[in-house]
Amino acid sequence: MAGLLIGDVIRRAARATPRRLAATLGDAELTFGALDEGSNRFAHALAGVGVRGHDRVAWWGDTTLDVMPVFGALAKLGAVFAPVNARLGVAEAAEVVGYARVRLLLVDDAHAEMAEGWDVPTVRFTDLAAAAGSASATPVDARVDERDPQVIFFTSGSTGRSKGVILSHRANALRSFASPISDPDGGTVCMFPLFHMAGWSMALGAWQSRCPLHLVDTPDAEALLSTVERRHATRLYCIPAVWARVLDVKRSRYDLSSLRETDTGTSATPPELVAAIRDAFTHTVTRIYYGSTEAGPGALLPHVDVLRKPGSVGLPALGVDVRLAADGEVCIRSEYLMDGYFDDPESTGVALREGWYHTGDLGALDDEGYLSIVGRVRDVLRTGGETVAPIEVEQVLGGHAAIAEVAVVGLPDPQWGEIVCAVVVPVAGTDAPDVDALRAYCDGRLAPFKHPRRVEVVDALPRTPATGQIQRTLIVERITARRA
Repeated sequence: MAGLLIGDVIRRAARATPRRLAATLGDAELTFGALDEGSNRFAHALAGVGVRGHDRVAWWGDTTLDVMPVFGALAKLGAVFAPVNARLGVAEAAEVVGYARVRLLLVDDAHAEMAEGWDVPTVRFTDLAAAAGSASATPVDARVDERDPQVIFFTSGSTGRSKGVILSHRANALRSFASPISDPDGGTVCMFPLFHMAGWSMALGAWQSRCPLHLVDTPDAEALLSTVERRHATRLYCIPAVWARVLDVKRSRYDLSSLRETDTGTSATPPELVAAIRDAFTHTVTRIYYGSTEAGPGALLPHVDVLRKPGSVGLPALGVDVRLAADGEVCIRSEYLMDGYFDDPESTGVALREGWYHTGDLGALDDEGYLSIVGRVRDVLRTGGETVAPIEVEQVLGGHAAIAEVAVVGLPDPQWGEIVCAVVVPVAGTDAPDVDALRAYCDGRLAPFKHPRRVEVVDALPRTPATGQIQRTLIVERITARRA
């Protein structure tokens, strides 16, 4: 063995605090001792069905504590954990599993029938668990190096088909050191499912500091707040869309006095939402995180700056270098970067160049070096020879009293090349503003060429399942299909 290994993170936590909780989900609880011993047993069981170092093992199942020892087992074997989005349909999931060319597909009972007939060896978790129950609890004898691949996370597909992001033991372990340390007796409430990178990053960050991670079945506001109350959690991290739901419920029904940290990030965070979080949780600190599956932590806006620097994502995170390319694209260099995209050298070569990860985000740096995200490279519109960043228009339109949510996309136009189209979800009980009203609202706030020339009214914006990112490509496809 050599270097920073994920199996060692689990082993050391178990050695130091075997009876302390590592994770909870509802009534279910998992201690560090049980996690370590269970991962040893599952490692022997997986070896018994032919899994070896560098083999890829896919997990397709709902969020459960049961998968955590499997995660640890594969790390100790030197095999690769590849979780598949539990919400995918049969065809979508089959495509992902086929793309990853897995040695084994592990499924829970809810997904077992859906995976029948696939051309891949498949094992039900219940069957593997039975084998693990009678397997040895001693550590497996496997040669694992910190540079070996440890996980493959499949991107959410906001810009096309999923890609498999490969992370080594070293990168994943270092990412966990960059996570904040919570109160060991309280821990963190996690809204992310366990097919998502953020869920496992939060788990490893908690385990490095011997803290529990409190999972929920669904990122429902009531479930999150009741878990904070029940587990006396000290940290709650939610993406902006989920924070909006949390702020809408009657929070006085819950005892939230244990909370010390109310953090957000992952997607664009409107300044008014940050202000609302601060007003609702005055006894906590709030931070904004910027990062990605490919890069890990990129930037952090600390509590002292969240109101002083509205719209910013902060300064580079610990151990991270940030620079802007000539076109304004945010580039990141650190020890946390992915090794590349699985079986996709072309996409890897575009994303990783001379040690820098090209994020696809457009950024701006202020005179103090604070980073703001102003759009996506591929989202930028060209209208009448002018460049428009959708997020800039969205931030203005989001302040309209009749608009609950808005996305801005570019639609092909023979005269302008593209036109700015505002896709709006109106506030319940109100009429959506028409294009003339929105253009009038933008006067004095945006240059005329950035004003919307078309408005589409929808009931909801299509978003990626795990991170809530707006699927602009899908919006354009739907509008184009309706026009056709």
